[in-house]
Amino acid sequence: MADPDQHPRVVIGVDIGTTSTKSVAYDTDGRQLASHSVGYPLDEPQPGYAEQDPSLIFDAVVETIRTVVAGLPGPVAGLSFSTAMHSLIGLDPDGQPLTPSVTWADSRASRQAERLRAARSGLALHRRTGTPVHPMAPLPKLVWFAEQEPKLFGRVAHWVGIKDHVLLRLCGALVTDHSVASASGLMDIQTRAWDAEALRIAGISEEQLPQLVATTTVLPGLTAEYAAATGLPADIPIVVGAGDGPLANLGLGAVRPGVVACSIGTSGAMRVMVERPAVDPLGGVFCYALTEDRWVVGGAINNGGIVLQWAGDALAPELGEDSEEELLALAARAPVGSGGLIMLPYLLSERAPHWSALPRGAYVGLTHGHRREHLVRAALEGVCQQLALVLASVRSAGNEVREVRASGGFARSPLWRQLLADALGMPVRFPAGHEGSSFGAALLGMQALGLIASVDVAADLVRIDETVRPDPAAAATYAALLPVHAELYEALVPTFTSLRRLAPSLPPEPPPTAPPM
Repeated sequence: MADPDQHPRVVIGVDIGTTSTKSVAYDTDGRQLASHSVGYPLDEPQPGYAEQDPSLIFDAVVETIRTVVAGLPGPVAGLSFSTAMHSLIGLDPDGQPLTPSVTWADSRASRQAERLRAARSGLALHRRTGTPVHPMAPLPKLVWFAEQEPKLFGRVAHWVGIKDHVLLRLCGALVTDHSVASASGLMDIQTRAWDAEALRIAGISEEQLPQLVATTTVLPGLTAEYAAATGLPADIPIVVGAGDGPLANLGLGAVRPGVVACSIGTSGAMRVMVERPAVDPLGGVFCYALTEDRWVVGGAINNGGIVLQWAGDALAPELGEDSEEELLALAARAPVGSGGLIMLPYLLSERAPHWSALPRGAYVGLTHGHRREHLVRAALEGVCQQLALVLASVRSAGNEVREVRASGGFARSPLWRQLLADALGMPVRFPAGHEGSSFGAALLGMQALGLIASVDVAADLVRIDETVRPDPAAAATYAALLPVHAELYEALVPTFTSLRRLAPSLPPEPPPTAPPM
């Protein structure tokens, strides 16, 4: 019998993100051996649009794989994929794109989403598919195409996500995994089949969608063209993989029930792994698949680090670019609770737990005594309080929360680390850096290829660098303010509605300082 140690034990995790694709090679001990990243633009041709060129993304995938393969000393056991969720591309009968890749950040389907959400079946649709009825999701986007671009809509042979498109070109297989499909609003999460009512609402047939497969499905290999282009053998195993959110839990080692993964980059998210799919009664969370017996329940927020960037541009422009440290030092001068000043940080609308494109940001409680430091601190507190509302929705879905693990750019700041622990009212653990979703993709690939027994090993491979515990007095202050933060959203909905109604008659609003990521 051949010595198993002679077989390659390296898997490349390919993470197709919103702003770049990153390929990273890992061995079965979790060590990173090589990596390469290629960026691409997010196009905003009209207000509310957020599109990308699928060919640029595909070229980035091929280039990153080729570069990583060239930098490895030995053979590769397989490739495994992660992808940004909620993308939508229309293909012609030959598999050529008829549309750009419409990303999660695209909000053109806001009115369609609100109409569907307000319908009697709106909440039932959310609970059945696991996907909030929100303009980020493919279902409302399909309705938008049917209503606004009917001729184009009628020419589309297949509707796919960006990873589906990449795998079609690399391998010639038209498939989508249960994880990506569970974020489309088109799949029943209990049966793992396309949902008949959702397809009827979207105006498409099951034949127009890819074949549903498990995230651990292994495709037979690459076409001859792309085997040559990547430097890999044509018969290399290709693991279909999953969405970047569920895979990020693996990257943080948050794979066991009760362990929440929290991230704050430009946006933010909070997710906990569960063994059975479920959505809370009020529809405050999503439920997306990872494997056949692992799901993540949680919520994403649009406004994370982008709020601090806005505060620098709007409140302290004299600090110039790269002013994060100075802004945080300014915020540290204000007291816990910002002297009763609350910010709703909805600069880019919002997702969890309200799942509405309607809200805008707001400061409430402003007095003559407040200064810039209060406004900046209130912005940071608003982001952390929004995540606390998401955590409450996770608990409302019946999930125990024993531990929080956090990652993202915010973790560089001791102040922001402490703010998060205080707002959540529980210790927050910060793991040593792994590449998040690419590491999760590699681990999933290792399980699919039999190189590891289970993705559970992630909990042991990820080392914790620091644990930040809440300050009791600060935690009590934020707990008292949280219901006020929650009530303000409901109180301001009529105002948000009036502002949107008046928007066409007002001078145009300024463009965002940076596109969402």
